[in-house]
Amino acid sequence: MNRSEKNNNSTTPRTTRQETSAKLIPDRSSHFHTFCDDALGDHDAVALVGLLKKGEVSRRELADAAIARAEQAEPKISAIELPTFAIAQRNADRIKPGFFNGIPSFLKDNRPMAGLPTRHGSAALPGRLEKKNDPYTDQYLKLGFNILGKSTLPEFGFNATTEPTYRPPTRNPWNMQYSSGASSGGSAALVASGVVPIAHANDGGGSIRIPAACCGLVGLKPTRGRHIDSLQAKALPINIVSEGVVTRSVRDTAYFHAEMEKHYSNRKLPEIGLVTRPNKQRLRIAFAIDSITGHATDQATRATVEQTARLLEDLGHRVSEIPIPIKASFIEDFTLYWSFLAFLTHLSGKLIFDPQFDPMHMDDLSKGLVNRYKKNVLKTPFFLNRLRKTRVAYQQLFKQYDLVLTPVLAHTTAPLGHISPDVPFDELMSRLTHYVGFTPLANVSGAPAISLPMGHNTENLPISVQFLANMGMDKTLLEIAYELEEAQPWRLIHAPARA
Repeated sequence: MNRSEKNNNSTTPRTTRQETSAKLIPDRSSHFHTFCDDALGDHDAVALVGLLKKGEVSRRELADAAIARAEQAEPKISAIELPTFAIAQRNADRIKPGFFNGIPSFLKDNRPMAGLPTRHGSAALPGRLEKKNDPYTDQYLKLGFNILGKSTLPEFGFNATTEPTYRPPTRNPWNMQYSSGASSGGSAALVASGVVPIAHANDGGGSIRIPAACCGLVGLKPTRGRHIDSLQAKALPINIVSEGVVTRSVRDTAYFHAEMEKHYSNRKLPEIGLVTRPNKQRLRIAFAIDSITGHATDQATRATVEQTARLLEDLGHRVSEIPIPIKASFIEDFTLYWSFLAFLTHLSGKLIFDPQFDPMHMDDLSKGLVNRYKKNVLKTPFFLNRLRKTRVAYQQLFKQYDLVLTPVLAHTTAPLGHISPDVPFDELMSRLTHYVGFTPLANVSGAPAISLPMGHNTENLPISVQFLANMGMDKTLLEIAYELEEAQPWRLIHAPARA
C-alpha cells in the first residue's frame, strides 16, 4: 500500500432557543438505546419482513413496539419533529402493498406528506397541513412503510448538526453530549437508538452520509436521478439533492434501493438490482486522507481511513494513496451556491413553502448565508459554471480507479454547540469548512457515495469512512460495503465495547 405524541398539527408559535435552554439536560455523556426483547428486537428491516411473512410477529406488534421505543427515546434524544403514533397504529391493521409492508419508519420533515405539516426545521414556517404528498414521498410510501412521524433536521438542511433554534438539539445516542449530524440527524438518531430499523434521509451536501457517520450507520447517497426527484430538487439550478435512507445494515440499504427501483427506474443509469453479497472482482481503490480545504484530518479519523485501506489490501484489492484532483476553489464555489440557496429561500419562501413564511425568523446561519450571497451576487454565473464543470474533473478519477476512499468528516463528531447556528457566522463558517470537506463533491458531480462505520474514538463515537464511485456505480458501493461489513462487523450500540 502507498500511503465519518403528541400529534401536534397546530400552527402555534414556537419558542426560541433561549426559551428552550432550560429544557436542556446538562450531562448526558453516556450512550442511550431502546433495544430490548420486544417485537423489534435488534433485527434489521429485512429480518423483520421475514418474521412478518412467517407470522412470528404482526404489523401491529411492530408498530406498538416502535411507538413504545419512541416514547422512551424522545425525551432523551429529541429526534421527532412530529409524532403520528395514532395514525401508525391504525395503518398497522391495514394491508398495504410493498416489500416493507408494516415496517415502522420516519419521514424527514422536509418532504411533504398529505395531512401533515412540513416545517423544514425552521421557526420561519408556521406548519400548515399539506394537501398532497411530494412525488418522492409517494415513491417512499409505495414500499409499504408504516410512518410513525416526521424526523428533525436543522433549518432547511443548511447545517451539519441538528440543532434547530426553537427546540432542544437532537442528541447522538452513542454519546449524548455530541451532535447526531445533519441534515438527516433526527432519522439517524432514531435508527441508531433502535426506535426503527430504517428511516428516510436526503443529501444535498452530505446530509445522509454525515449523520450516518456520526451515528454509526450505513448511509448511501445514490446517483443523482436514481429516485424520483422532489419538487424542490427539480427547481434547483444544479440539483445537488439525492434521496435515500439511513440503516444499521448494508442489506437494508440494498433492499431499499432495489425495491425503489421497481417503482421508478431511470433508464439513463445502470440498474442496481438486488445486491446481496460482495463481488469477487478485486478493485483498484484510491484513498485520500486530507481534503482540499487546507485543514488536516484529525488523528483518530486518519487512523480509521488508514486501517480501512490496509483491510482492503488484505482482502486483495489494489490500494493507492492520491491527492484529490479537485481545485481548492471548489470549496468557495460550493459555499457560494449554498449561500445562493439560502438567498432563494429567503426571497421566495412565501411562494415555495407557505404564504405565512417569515424570513425574519430564519436562524443566524441562514441569515448569514443570505448576506454572504448578496455581497457576491455578481459571481453567480461564474461559480455555477465552475460547479457544473466539476463533474468532468471528478470522472477523470475513475479512468484509473474503481473507487475512492476518504473520511466522511475531517474530524470526529462535533460536540453539541460547536457548529450551532448561534455561533457567530464567520467562526461558524470556518468550523463548518474544516469539518465538512469531503462530502459536497459527490453532490455537485451527481455521483454516488456511501458512509460506513469503520472505527470508534475514546468518547465512544463512531468514525466512518466514505467511498466515492463513478456515476451510476451504486452497485459497486453496496458490494464493497457488504465485504467490509463481513470482514469487520459494525460495533452495536447495545453491545459491550470491544477492547
